[in-house]
Amino acid sequence: MSVAFRRESDEEHLEPKFEQPIAPGPNLVTARGLALIGERVETIEAAVAVETDEEARKVLLRDLRYWHTRQTTAELAPEPEEGEVGIGSSVRVRMNGAERTIVIVGGDEAEPGEDRLAFSAPLARALMGAAVGETVAFAGKADAIEIVEIA
Repeated sequence: MSVAFRRESDEEHLEPKFEQPIAPGPNLVTARGLALIGERVETIEAAVAVETDEEARKVLLRDLRYWHTRQTTAELAPEPEEGEVGIGSSVRVRMNGAERTIVIVGGDEAEPGEDRLAFSAPLARALMGAAVGETVAFAGKADAIEIVEIA
């Protein structure tokens, strides 16, 4: 007998729906990042309120659980020491002869294409704690990055 005739419903063969993974470690954020998380929660709550399709609503509720968790576990990152790279710093660096400005932010605020790197990213980790004029190792090369300016 064909499997199609033995199944009671198609539901038993659907892929399970898992919660969105939460990055391990502290949920450090900038003030901007905390505001962005709040905006995201409000947007999703508004979408849930008007959504009529049950499957789409389940997806929205899953997203809402993720963002509520991120909102409740968010910790404002301490201000970096004066003249030292930390979370919230805008850092102008010289790498391979080219200059670039990187902003170090919390994980949910990261936009690598816009040079907003999460503090957990390898490049951001290499820069943390450095001061203007210092060079830091990166990608196995000593003195690969020069810190030009910190704002």
